[in-house]
Amino acid sequence: MKKVAIIGGLRIPFVRSFKEYNHISNQEMLTTVLSALVDKYQLSGKRLGEVALGALLNRSTDWNFARECVLGTSLDPHTPAYGVLRACGTSLDTTIQLGLRIGCGQIDTAISGGSDTNSDIPLLFQQQLAWKLADLRAAKTFSQRLKILASIRLKDLKPLYPSIVEPRTGLSMGQHTEKMVKEWGITREEQDALAYRSHMNAAKAYEEGFFNDLIIPYKGVKRDTIVRADTTPEKLAALKPAFDFSGKGSLTAGNSTLYTDGAAALLMASEEFAQQQNWPVLAHLVDAETAAVDYVNGEGLLMAPTYAVARMLKRNHLKLQDFDIYEIHEAFSGQVLCTLKAWEDAAYCKKLGWDTPLGSIDRDKLNTKGGSVAIGHPFAATGARIVAQTAKMLQQRGSGRALISICTAGGMGVTAILES
Repeated sequence: MKKVAIIGGLRIPFVRSFKEYNHISNQEMLTTVLSALVDKYQLSGKRLGEVALGALLNRSTDWNFARECVLGTSLDPHTPAYGVLRACGTSLDTTIQLGLRIGCGQIDTAISGGSDTNSDIPLLFQQQLAWKLADLRAAKTFSQRLKILASIRLKDLKPLYPSIVEPRTGLSMGQHTEKMVKEWGITREEQDALAYRSHMNAAKAYEEGFFNDLIIPYKGVKRDTIVRADTTPEKLAALKPAFDFSGKGSLTAGNSTLYTDGAAALLMASEEFAQQQNWPVLAHLVDAETAAVDYVNGEGLLMAPTYAVARMLKRNHLKLQDFDIYEIHEAFSGQVLCTLKAWEDAAYCKKLGWDTPLGSIDRDKLNTKGGSVAIGHPFAATGARIVAQTAKMLQQRGSGRALISICTAGGMGVTAILES
């Protein structure tokens, strides 16, 4: 296998939904990021091996989303593209898929990425109305059309809004996480403390200029708008539960990710091609793993990364402590804490195929430039954001190894190892 080089990534600032990027489409956001990446690495007019992009909140008319984004840039139009969808792990998955193709020598260059917006939601009609409108279009006579129109009721006109709930359980991700934190005994104070640290780390990274070459201005926005340098433990503690209103809830808007709009993309290449182009290599994609849990029958919805990491470590003859950087996606502070506690639990780790606990990690190495709670979480963009951020940290260190872990809807997890 060839070495898979991470060349660099870009993104627009992540913003709270229904604000700065209101009515801006996924395609517009992601095309902007791709164009900036093309400009930065002088790719205009060049044909890449492949582009893989994704978005969760797609319109039915966006059936060729990735290809349309590519055609909106100055890349050679002979550059192929395809779409990927694995919930919050989407753009990490695009990175893994393209990395495998680079590694086995099929292609030399690729761009992975993703975008999501709640501010340009693709609303649907009730299925009954959709059927009636389809019949109306197929009707041959005026009387047939009139009969169909007369059959439309007011209830048929009620729109269907996308809902972030699990179809198998009817529960939201936050409600599932409430079950997880109760099972693992994670307190509200622990969750708020991790959220506070996430904001402080992100704010410090901005002060240090860490994000300067990772973020491009967009629509008058120059930095992530959810990061709160002025938050305090007291402010976080004052927030009310957002998912469990029984008096026992511990997840709040402060220790959970907010609805976010944004896009991110990443340039990858074979080591040889990068050398030919004189591209500095930030890091290398070494290995990856995906997993799923039986959340319908009681396993924690967001615990799949525990399985994926355990298998990936064993395959690479590594211990959980053999990393200099840990980037664990903060869908919720509580979900991160459940994952860390599970790896310390002997009985749980036996389910993962280990005779002993994976053990604890050095918390000072966790999400040191801020996590999703502070930065935001546009579902399909988060993976590319984390890979680019992690690769830059490895490059700054000069050497090292990083673990990336992302939980997803549907009880799945996507994980990867990067090395410098």
